[in-house]
Amino acid sequence: QVQLVESGGGLVQPGGSLRLSCAASGSIFSINAMGWYRQAPGNQRELVANITNSGTTNYADSVKGRLTISRDNAKNTVNLQMNTLKPEDTAVYYCNADVTLFTSTRKNYWGHGTQVTVSS
Repeated sequence: QVQLVESGGGLVQPGGSLRLSCAASGSIFSINAMGWYRQAPGNQRELVANITNSGTTNYADSVKGRLTISRDNAKNTVNLQMNTLKPEDTAVYYCNADVTLFTSTRKNYWGHGTQVTVSS
């Protein structure tokens, strides 16, 4: 019903930047919150940042001041600008969306993930 497709991951040196993008498509009436989570090997998936449809943002303490989330409601996209990256930012990053479908059903969806590796 709804697909989330992420792009923009890759390998970057410490201190470098990457920009992740996620596009939602399908039977979408509206999208409530959109966000990014990450999961490093051996760790649980954790929230990185999310943003409501009115633009209110929330960040994990570990990324405040370095990562910036934004969204385009008209295009159903969410982006994550990542600056001053650290090796501990290495993880698979997942896009998440809280979607209201045309059937009025509200569901939560995940993308397949994109790898971010920060290493020299």
